[in-house]
Amino acid sequence: MKPHPSCPRCGLVLHPPGLWSSAWSCREHGPVPPVHPAVQPTPEVLRAAATDARVPLWLPWPLPRGWLVTGVLTAGDERTGARATALVCSGPAPMGGVAELVLVAEEPGVGLGSRFAGLEGPDAGVVPDRAVDAKIHAANIPTAMWTLEPGPDAGDPAVYIGEALGCWVWAILWPGTAGFLLIDDFVLTDLRNSGHELDVPCGALSPRLTA
Repeated sequence: MKPHPSCPRCGLVLHPPGLWSSAWSCREHGPVPPVHPAVQPTPEVLRAAATDARVPLWLPWPLPRGWLVTGVLTAGDERTGARATALVCSGPAPMGGVAELVLVAEEPGVGLGSRFAGLEGPDAGVVPDRAVDAKIHAANIPTAMWTLEPGPDAGDPAVYIGEALGCWVWAILWPGTAGFLLIDDFVLTDLRNSGHELDVPCGALSPRLTA
């Protein structure tokens, strides 16, 4: 059976557009941009996702040593283009074992970042009113990031959120100790405007996108 688009906020299968509405609809959250089923990441898949996106498609570049891109998701349709993107990377964790990183860029209210972080509500709402927890570079712009407590069913990740290029940027890392990656001069490139062809190493599709 062909997989169906899902809700960015809860993952439920969506009702397709019909006679009375041109929008995809979730029975819990109403009209939402559809999340398309994940496919095996390749350079061609990344290029197609970047071309369709209205928001950044963030890639850590250069990737940490031994890391691979292991998935990409987009939320949107042919009318709107992608209003949210998620890129997944996997590799050695700083404290040993395997780590995963999900980078989400989204317009306010989409909810894809909250879904990965296990949080209620469509997004963080406002930037936290406290000291910055990390600083990264997104498209050559210094970007402040704050930590959030993940939801109880998220698997105990480290969750960071900030704003870049007019959109929310989420960095969600498993295990939580992998959050150390954001401390060491972490640089994000927007694949829509990378300036040149990048030889991005891709691996097997992350189970986090097929669960």
